Amino acid sequence: MSGCEHLSLLYALPFVGLLLSIAMGPLAMPHFWEHHQGKIAAAWALAFVVPAIVVCGFQGVAHELLKVALSEYVPFLLLVTALFVTAGGIVVDGRLAGTPWRNTGLLAAGAFLASILGTTGASMVLVRPLLKGLSSRRRKVHTVIFFIFLVSNIGGCLTPVGDPPLFLGFLNGVPFLWTLHALPAMLFVTASLLAIHFVIDWRAWWKETDRTLARVEDAEVGFRIRGKRNLGLLLLVVLTVLLSGLWPEAASVAIVGVAVPVSGLVRDVVLLAVLLVSAFTTSPRLHQANSFSWGPVQEVAKLFAGIFVCLVPIMEILREGTHGPLGWLIASVTSPLRFFWASGILSSFLDNAPTYLLFFHVAGGAHQLSQLLSEGTTLLAISLGSVFMGANSYIGNAPNFLVKTIAQDHGVKMPSFGGYLLWSGGILVPLFCLTGWIFF
Repeated sequence: MSGCEHLSLLYALPFVGLLLSIAMGPLAMPHFWEHHQGKIAAAWALAFVVPAIVVCGFQGVAHELLKVALSEYVPFLLLVTALFVTAGGIVVDGRLAGTPWRNTGLLAAGAFLASILGTTGASMVLVRPLLKGLSSRRRKVHTVIFFIFLVSNIGGCLTPVGDPPLFLGFLNGVPFLWTLHALPAMLFVTASLLAIHFVIDWRAWWKETDRTLARVEDAEVGFRIRGKRNLGLLLLVVLTVLLSGLWPEAASVAIVGVAVPVSGLVRDVVLLAVLLVSAFTTSPRLHQANSFSWGPVQEVAKLFAGIFVCLVPIMEILREGTHGPLGWLIASVTSPLRFFWASGILSSFLDNAPTYLLFFHVAGGAHQLSQLLSEGTTLLAISLGSVFMGANSYIGNAPNFLVKTIAQDHGVKMPSFGGYLLWSGGILVPLFCLTGWIFF
């Protein structure tokens, strides 16, 4: 950040405070949090911005915030909103009964669909059919949590389209099909999670009353998809994101002093056009069938605005490399297993895309790409750590929070930030320990 040579770790405190607010706010003051979460996020953002302006100067801080807004936050929000709106106009009817077999089968299908439509796209298409199938179930929180594990994160590791970190690797020269090296680890983790889910759901299923089970069985109807136009728009969103990465990066335009790649600008304009077309042409009946509302994306917009601002000093500190306050962390990453855990732990709470790039460059980056590709294990460790461990918290990957909010809008009592960490800590962390021991 221009105006400051080195940033203290004290600048990371607002991010920690925001995380604690997200974790404790819904528990300690649910009514206040529900109505003022945007203001709380803004307060923590100002807790970084105001001292930074005093120490580093207004111009340097303003330029960095504009850069983050135009190159990261606005594209992020446009992509999430475009996927949210187009998927919200796709209604999947049929055989939605939330039995253990069908719930687990939907999770399996979603995990593989995530590498085709991306984790956000697959999550937005399938979360409402999942919730419809669970509507008559009393015990259903566990299935939504496993949906976040598998569809919103782990399933996106097979292609660059699946998750943003892998797309960044593709832009830096990693071959499109190279990510298929992740298939053995993905199959192992996915099969393990599906088995665990089935056992949990089977036990929950048999604790339901006979009356509840009858209502679930009666929910079956003929399978069909309505809103096929939105399905085409959804595929257009995925194709637009993919093609934007193939556009030459040399061309850029200046917007309020920030250089924005033409490819990114074109992508964002197309995404904006797609979401407007979907929003204004989709029949209200389809939105009603999906219980569509703007609440989830509004909540994501508010909280992630604060997160992106509070992440600025942390990413600056990490970019200082071994000479910065976190140099000990970067210098300690010397083996594939350590790359797996370092990239994974940071991706659990920070943006997994820049985390991937950081360790990609620590491992040698584009300058040693041929060596990384031939050796394979280190790059695979960075890729899997960044993608898999985004499932460790609600903010580890964008669709996590979106799925949580949509589920709550459908009446599912999702766990708090800390409660979710208990699920991921009890299930994912031991599984990732086993994954690291087997594959790295």
